[in-house]
Amino acid sequence: MGSIAPPEESQPPHAVCLPFPSQGHVTPMLQLAKLLHSRGFHITFVNTEFNHRRLLRSRGADALDGVPGFRFASIPDGVPPSDPDATQDPPQLCYYTMTTCLPHLLALLAELNAAGSSGTPPVTCIIADGVMSFGYDAAREIGVPVAALWTASACGFMGYRNYPQLIDRGIVPFKDEADLADVEGGLLATVITGARGMCYGLQLRDFPSFIRTTDRDDIMLNFLMREAERLSLPDAVMINTFEDLEATTLDAMRDILPAPVYAVGPLLLRERHVIPEDGPLAGLGSNLWKEHDGLMEWLAGHAPRSVVYVNYGSVTVMSSSQLLEFAWGLANSGYAFVWNIRRDLVKGDSAVLPPEFVSAVEGRALLTTWCQQAAVLQHEAVGVFLTHSGWNSTLESLCGGVPMLSWPFFAEQQTNCRYKRTEWGVGMEIGGEVRRDELAAMIREAMDGDNGKEMHRRVVEWKEKAVKATMPGGPAEANLNRVIDEVLLSTKKKGEATSA
Repeated sequence: MGSIAPPEESQPPHAVCLPFPSQGHVTPMLQLAKLLHSRGFHITFVNTEFNHRRLLRSRGADALDGVPGFRFASIPDGVPPSDPDATQDPPQLCYYTMTTCLPHLLALLAELNAAGSSGTPPVTCIIADGVMSFGYDAAREIGVPVAALWTASACGFMGYRNYPQLIDRGIVPFKDEADLADVEGGLLATVITGARGMCYGLQLRDFPSFIRTTDRDDIMLNFLMREAERLSLPDAVMINTFEDLEATTLDAMRDILPAPVYAVGPLLLRERHVIPEDGPLAGLGSNLWKEHDGLMEWLAGHAPRSVVYVNYGSVTVMSSSQLLEFAWGLANSGYAFVWNIRRDLVKGDSAVLPPEFVSAVEGRALLTTWCQQAAVLQHEAVGVFLTHSGWNSTLESLCGGVPMLSWPFFAEQQTNCRYKRTEWGVGMEIGGEVRRDELAAMIREAMDGDNGKEMHRRVVEWKEKAVKATMPGGPAEANLNRVIDEVLLSTKKKGEATSA
């Protein structure tokens, strides 16, 4: 496929946005796509066919229609069939997107560039998720600039970039299955010195979790190592964070990546500043599960900082016994709580709570399936967030001024948890084998104890810094402007189609 000619002057620039097909990646990519659309870009947002069907089921058959210049497209992911309403198996998803999606993306780009394609302007740039690096290859194939959006934390990225060092030092893969257990005095407690761009005193347990393998050929270990290395290929790297929060780590990224690195977040706050609440773009959502009605009204009936909010994200799974320990820990804490319980939260079983628990929390608990989490964390009734420490959840909690109790599951969630505890002062960690009495005591401390008061003070400070970073004319806007002007519009005349 050859390069394409620049579009006619009357046509807008056309950005193809390619998120990794998981909730935590789709959400920030859609926020960025809306910001680009508001700047005059025609957007093609590319989901996998699997997630496209999930979006239509969760949000309605016409939920993706009706915004001029913003269309949704889909490509196959190659993954074998699975539960249509549950998150796909992460190792399979990573393997198949890496090995099968490039030809499908190139076919879509050819269709978009075909003469008279429903009035769609030719593709002028691609924004690829930082773990969908075949998007860089597609951009080179058709001759357009490409920017990456790294949707996780900067500290998470540096954790992945240190994987080769851990392998070269003979630490990874682990020698024995017993070393995988996160126990006091175990291998995971080893302090790692010399980890580039990482905080002091980091333990093996604080690195992104895919090092926890005895197999050098482990799919996730090699996939993330590969994708972190290939972040050297795009023309610019955007990251959903802000300088005050991760300045040292961002500097470390800039030292090793040849392309400029721009902090453009938190994107959820930029979206609030730019996208009118009553406009058509605001109606484009990314939730892959149907949202629970009546939640905000329920919160409105509670005093400020009196409710515990619980959500372990879109991928985390737990055992039935862990579910019960969380349930009774919440019940025994004495506080009102909201708990998002996905149908697939319990591994290999359905997430069903016993009648005696339901009776014990009647009147002070709301059990939901999914919700508009960012809005919940903005509500004054929420006092603490029990979270898996995914990056979107972390940013949403920081932007809401809500401290966190973290139970990290996988990927860079362990790294985020460490930074929240020791670098940012906004979180505590729940032990891997959660115990109901310990959890109840931790919730009480986070809600009303001295540690909780200090975490609340610190998180309010971070909220103020996040707001400042994303105000009109602030660094997040300035950084996105530079990406637009210096990369995304590099095939067009300077200043063309950048109206607000």
